[in-house]
Amino acid sequence: MKTLITGGTVVTMDPALGDLARGDILIEDGQIIEVAPHVDAPDADVIDAAERIVMPGFVDNHRHAWQTAFRGAGSDWTFPQWAQAMHRTVKPHYTAEDVYIGTLLGRLEALHSGVTTMLDWYHVAQTHAHEDAAIAALTDAGGRSVFCLGAGWGSDISVEDDIRRVRATLTGGGRIDLALGMRGPGASGIDTAAREVKLADELGLRISLHLEAPGVIAELAGHGLLRDTLTGVHANGIGVDELRMLADAGGSISISPDVELKMGFGAPMTGLALDAGLRPTLSIDDVPSVGGDMFSTLRTAFAAQRGIDGRLRSRDLLDFATIDAAASMGLAGRTGSLTPGKDADIILLRTDDLTIFPVTDPAGSIVSQGHPGLVDTVLAAGRVVKRDGALVGVDLPALRARLLASRDRIAAAAGVALDGTWNPKPTA
Repeated sequence: MKTLITGGTVVTMDPALGDLARGDILIEDGQIIEVAPHVDAPDADVIDAAERIVMPGFVDNHRHAWQTAFRGAGSDWTFPQWAQAMHRTVKPHYTAEDVYIGTLLGRLEALHSGVTTMLDWYHVAQTHAHEDAAIAALTDAGGRSVFCLGAGWGSDISVEDDIRRVRATLTGGGRIDLALGMRGPGASGIDTAAREVKLADELGLRISLHLEAPGVIAELAGHGLLRDTLTGVHANGIGVDELRMLADAGGSISISPDVELKMGFGAPMTGLALDAGLRPTLSIDDVPSVGGDMFSTLRTAFAAQRGIDGRLRSRDLLDFATIDAAASMGLAGRTGSLTPGKDADIILLRTDDLTIFPVTDPAGSIVSQGHPGLVDTVLAAGRVVKRDGALVGVDLPALRARLLASRDRIAAAAGVALDGTWNPKPTA
């Protein structure tokens, strides 16, 4: 089975290949076979990429998809208000069906906006049925996903049995894989952190950890718990010396600039991460508070750092959201660039739309003018999951109805109004 993407402006994100003003990409059995100015493949199915930018799909390495039903409800919330609303107020009322439909619509939204690889940071932490529902949703949505299983926010329960149970099913190498959502020593104590790192080592899992206070990295380093498999999320307020400890261990950092600025975390750590020798990566975090597309995330991260020191270029941002993010998830050999031998995780962006036309510098246009409405076609491992601006084989009206029913039932059970007056009052 061959597919030929032909006649587009190709942004490979592979330094050895560079960009092609006009190029073709040959795909066979889900993998990229050839990238060249012209490829002769008369037996291939053809995707006409004229007036399109062809690039790798975005990689989002930190998103809480279970919260999708409450999109926009927290636009004005601070972080304590978000924690009160999502974890203490509505989460206890989530059924497995609620987790399924929220995760499914969240993952479909990501695909729709060009995110072909996504880490779903799951911290609903209730029953095995809830976990299985999230995995089923990621599977049904398509694309490549990593199910990052962690304890609930503020919870001290053990997730070892859950991790082992899920690992027996998600053994790695497929389109759905498993990671461990770790609690830092400030949340659970150093002994729990050590047990979780040991478990991840034993099972060959990557680790994602919300870095919410200075000292966490140093404490982990002092106990020999930093790993090259660990991605620290946010890290606002953490100094360069401590970030260097993470860099020296081979770890990575995920920045969610929209959430961090809006919720009061502080300025995104993009520049300080670079100073420490870390390649920043980008993530959405949660859609009750911010938009769910990578384009807005790129733009916020770019503007915030340029406002500080002017050092970044648009190409840097594309690196952060593709090849660097893939590396942070252990997937640089499989996705993140249009390199022969990698999976065909590819998106086509319209260049004839008046919001981006005319395109002079593709990277600059993607970062400065890009938006989800430009995402015309999406391929996940060579399979077309979006064509001509619409998801393929998805009954969106039925799914929308299920999500609304889920949201309304949870809100009613939790006693919250969905009329713009929900103003959570955090408790100690």
